[in-house]
Amino acid sequence: MSSRAAAFGAVLAALWAAYDVTDHIVQTDHQAAHKATSWSAMAGHVGGYTAVQVGVLAALRTLLGVRPSPARLAAGVAFSAATHAFLDRRWPVKKVLQATGSPNFAEMLTPICGPYQADQALHHGALLVSALLITGGRS
Repeated sequence: MSSRAAAFGAVLAALWAAYDVTDHIVQTDHQAAHKATSWSAMAGHVGGYTAVQVGVLAALRTLLGVRPSPARLAAGVAFSAATHAFLDRRWPVKKVLQATGSPNFAEMLTPICGPYQADQALHHGALLVSALLITGGRS
C-alpha cells in the first residue's frame, strides 16, 4: 500500500469521526432545529463542524505525520464545509431522492427516517471527496 493510500484512509477515518461527533453530539438543539431555515444557526453548526475537522486533521499531522499540502487541506475542508451546509438545508436531499425515483423515501419519517438516511449517505460521499482532495496529488 502506498503512503498516499494510507494517508487517504487516515484522513477519511478522521473526517468521518469528526462528522459523526459534530452532527450527533456537538450540534446544539437550536442548530439542529433551525439550520434548514436560519443561516445563523447553520453558520454556528458548520463553524463547529469545521473546527472539529481541523482539530482531528491537526492531530493526524502531529500523531501520525500525515502532512497534506496547505492548499489541499484548505480545499478539502472548504469542500466539506460547503457541502455540509448545502445538504443540511434539507431540500437538496429531498430533491436527490425525488430525482432518483424515491419520492416516498423522501417523505418517510418512521421507522428508518428516509430523509435522515439519505442525508447521512450524501454527507459520507462528500467526506470521501474531501479526503481525496486533501490527500491527492503531491504532498
